[in-house]
Amino acid sequence: MSSPQSQKTSDLQAVADALRSHDRFLLVTHENPDGDALGSILATKLALDTLGKDAAMYLYGDAPLPLEYSFMALEELRREPPADAAERVLVALDCANEDRLGQDLSLLAEAPLTIDIDHHHDNTCFGEITLVVPDASSTGEVLRDVFAELGVALTPEIAEALYIALVTDTGRFQYTNTTPKAFRLAAELVEAGADVHFIFQALYESVDFIKFKLIGKTAERAQVLEGGRLVISYLERSDFTELGAAEAYAEGVIDSLRAIDGAEMVALIREPPRSDGAPARKVSLRASVDEIDVSAIARKSGGGGHRQAAGFSSDASIEEIADFIHREFARAAAGA
Repeated sequence: MSSPQSQKTSDLQAVADALRSHDRFLLVTHENPDGDALGSILATKLALDTLGKDAAMYLYGDAPLPLEYSFMALEELRREPPADAAERVLVALDCANEDRLGQDLSLLAEAPLTIDIDHHHDNTCFGEITLVVPDASSTGEVLRDVFAELGVALTPEIAEALYIALVTDTGRFQYTNTTPKAFRLAAELVEAGADVHFIFQALYESVDFIKFKLIGKTAERAQVLEGGRLVISYLERSDFTELGAAEAYAEGVIDSLRAIDGAEMVALIREPPRSDGAPARKVSLRASVDEIDVSAIARKSGGGGHRQAAGFSSDASIEEIADFIHREFARAAAGA
């Protein structure tokens, strides 16, 4: 269980020592995982396998994974925790706070030890051992340093998982978190056998026609506000039903709004088909200027993320959410 903050450590060596000294692990990441989350959990599983450890991957909920990541070797990703979960060291990857692990936090409470490895600047450091590197491009980048400390050699499979984490969280090396270290890591991963052409095609050139239709609806409904500096759009539940689209088809749709000239912040509100009691609507936020911290906006509604990419869930109406976003953008833009 979590220790008082004064007893916690935030240290690469401490993480490596804990991974060496224990044998059974439960690897978890945040709900509605992105490429960094999935790449990180897979890379950690593969790395611990090479050390002869028993590591199980678990993701809360039954929402299907984004289609872009269907090519990844995630057959062992559990949607129910193993029977011995309470006996395993919990390793939380790319998760800024415990609430994002899912609605059932019993695993966190029962774990003999929790290790928190992340790069979100607003991480709450909920583990006994934390390694949070806010200036890292991705959690995958942080993990590369952990693996090096453990003496884990980069196999092509580990390299590809880390590359997926890196390329997605840097927006194909275009976001402001793309540092010289990120480029050096990319080169190292390519040298280790990551097939970047295959990954690029799988992630960015294999758009399902249903997703393409959702992108069209998003563009049609886009509202340009604040002189073009803010763009808000939405997808209704009927859109998913009409197209026979699962929630996973909406992953990355917001990126179609980022290209609008003059947009400093974009938002996509969506009503995915859900039956698990989760909030009715999900909101993705993206910013293209440093002055707008969308993670701060998301936190006001119980969400979080990065300065330029964040999100939250809500039971408010589409109109109410849009008004909230507009109001918070104006406040942030004014420096309030």
